[in-house]
Amino acid sequence: MIAYAYRKGFCGVAVGLQAVFLANTALAQDVLPPVVVTTPSPVAKTPVAAKPAQKTNVDSSATPKAKAKSATKQTKSPATSASTPAPQPAAVVPDDTQSTVSTTEVLAPPGTLLVVDDAFAPVTVATDREILAQGGATLTDTLQSRSGITGSTFAPGANRPIIRGLDSYRVRVQENGIGSHDVSTISEDHAVPIAPSAADRIEVVRGPATLRYGSGAIGGVVAAENGRIPTAVPRNGVSGEIQGGLTSLGNGYDGTFKATAGSQGVAVHADGFRYSAGDYNTPIGTERNTFAESEGFGLGLSRIWADGFFGISVSRIDSLYGIPGEEAREGVDPRIDLAQQKIQARGEWRPRAMGVEAVRFWFGASDYEHDELARHDGGEFEIASRFRNNEQEGRIEIQHVPIATGLGELTGAAGIQVVHRRTRGTSFEGDSLLEPARTGSVAAFLFQELQTSATTRLQAALRIEQSKIDGIGLADVTDPNAPVEFNGERRFAPVSASLGVLQKLGFGTVARLSGQYAERAPDAAELFSSGIHEATGTFEIGNPFLEKEKAFSIEAGLAKAQGSFRFDAAAYYTKYKGFVFRELQGVRCLEDLPSCGPAADLEDENFDLVLFQQRDATFFGAEISAQYDVAPIWRGVWGVDGRYDFVRARFEGNENVPRIPPHRLGGGVYYRDSNWLARAGVLHAFDQNRFGAEEIATPGYTLVSAELSYNARLDATTQMSLGVRGENLADDEVLNHASFKRREEVLQPGASVRVFGSLKFN
Repeated sequence: MIAYAYRKGFCGVAVGLQAVFLANTALAQDVLPPVVVTTPSPVAKTPVAAKPAQKTNVDSSATPKAKAKSATKQTKSPATSASTPAPQPAAVVPDDTQSTVSTTEVLAPPGTLLVVDDAFAPVTVATDREILAQGGATLTDTLQSRSGITGSTFAPGANRPIIRGLDSYRVRVQENGIGSHDVSTISEDHAVPIAPSAADRIEVVRGPATLRYGSGAIGGVVAAENGRIPTAVPRNGVSGEIQGGLTSLGNGYDGTFKATAGSQGVAVHADGFRYSAGDYNTPIGTERNTFAESEGFGLGLSRIWADGFFGISVSRIDSLYGIPGEEAREGVDPRIDLAQQKIQARGEWRPRAMGVEAVRFWFGASDYEHDELARHDGGEFEIASRFRNNEQEGRIEIQHVPIATGLGELTGAAGIQVVHRRTRGTSFEGDSLLEPARTGSVAAFLFQELQTSATTRLQAALRIEQSKIDGIGLADVTDPNAPVEFNGERRFAPVSASLGVLQKLGFGTVARLSGQYAERAPDAAELFSSGIHEATGTFEIGNPFLEKEKAFSIEAGLAKAQGSFRFDAAAYYTKYKGFVFRELQGVRCLEDLPSCGPAADLEDENFDLVLFQQRDATFFGAEISAQYDVAPIWRGVWGVDGRYDFVRARFEGNENVPRIPPHRLGGGVYYRDSNWLARAGVLHAFDQNRFGAEEIATPGYTLVSAELSYNARLDATTQMSLGVRGENLADDEVLNHASFKRREEVLQPGASVRVFGSLKFN
């Protein structure tokens, strides 16, 4: 039965290590729980741990977030469930640093706008329930309708996040604090090998907190968090979840199981997932070659004690997906077959001695490979290109104890990050895109926060990095028949810093203002690319003489996390010096550089010539999300919500930056109580008439969505969720201006309906 459910996607199993368990407990109450959203900080604030009564008997009666909750004295619901046992005193309190931004806790009923009002830039949080309801093959599927976030939508299996108009090398995607270790930044057809169904939540972090992770996070961090490395023993010794869904989109299905068990300070974890969907339908017919399949597993083991924990995990993911577009319509059917093996370790020790509050570390090593396949004249699939990436990454942080100063309490942390990567992109039909390139970097970073009063908090952050990149590229392509080769290394020393202030204004409202100067070292592919890329239909030439990309940003925001009216508004302005981008040359090439020119236009199979260039650029925009509980009705409350976002990006000389998302405006009406959630809404994207060179205008579209879900606690340890969700219910024709597939008129999915469910126990 379990094997059948795994194949057909009706179920999966989950870890009850997060505060979601407590939130779901509250859902069973007759009185609607209040919205409680505590706030993150780039510097973790560790609660004081109580020593266990007996060292050999580790008390696991509360999850890490539950323990943090009691320590922070949060508002509780006026009613408690008679069937829910009261938590016992915690003996082991591991700090919940699994969150990218060290979120103490996010508690809110389903359908509630989660506003984090203690961060120096907006933080977007997608819970496991939202991930399950949305479905999809990528992390971006759950995020791309949020304010300020969209997706590259190159293919259903390859949809990388775009944050405020920035993507690829400027947006870091990570899992449990370690980078995704793939080649998705090199090209939009490359997938991020992180399964959304395995995640307990997804966070999107912008602003100063990104300095912790590297110059590749200048635009933001998308962080998937899961329980593969347990940080606490489950409350009753074992916890788990079975979840899955069916969708009309390509007759797809997905299923996941997660389980954690432990005793005497030792915890083990296992999870597995499978996703499968065929070609999807659009308002004008089936979009050929849009199938996607993936499966994988994770195993973890942790040792947990009163003053910390240490854990290790291994995981694997396999994925096969098609690339839509002109070649697919001609029967070539390009597709990508990828696999990644990963090992991760994580630990924490809280000595609380010699001025040290806690020491934390993260480590990850992975082996990634994918083949780009195509067939010609109806023959067998052949390997056109192969990409490999071997990467190791480690980070250690030391948090000092709070220091009383004349200006207020000072908290902070310092850390070191080390990364080594070897990447290669080989073509079997022409010039290889990327000869072996090695990247090594060492960075030191510092975060300090000063609480000057009960209403004012200041933050300062600094990151200094040393990067060395060596490879083989082209120094001059003026004469395609005799290009000048570059074989050597480039060294960069990016320096980034930020300052910020948070000010409580009363009525639960918090204002924020931050300034950030950030430098980014060019990536190996930006420096040394020199060949064809079959899946994207491009011939890419890097520039080994690129300089550091520099950006100065200023951002102001206003947020309110509690009460019947909740909102988060932000406005930002960023000035780039030496913004790196891929510029289409209006020239076609065959399989090698000498073939570039007019003659290539006469061939059936050719590639667009792309050069990496640098220009000064300016980005500015705004993001607004709001939700208002209008009035009580039946057993709950009904309300309205709304959102708006835009980004404007121009090069020096007032030329538009290509692939910038359009203005978007949306809203909806909802009902929620302790068991039910119902919502219907629309999201309208306006025409994008401000387009870059070699681009065309993109018409606007309107997405209509609706959801109905039911949550119920079956007993003291088991909870069930069932729901149905519809997307693009008006069956509108959707073209994504931010996608490279816009030029090929690849439509996004039409109307679809998804049925989903989960069963949790703890």
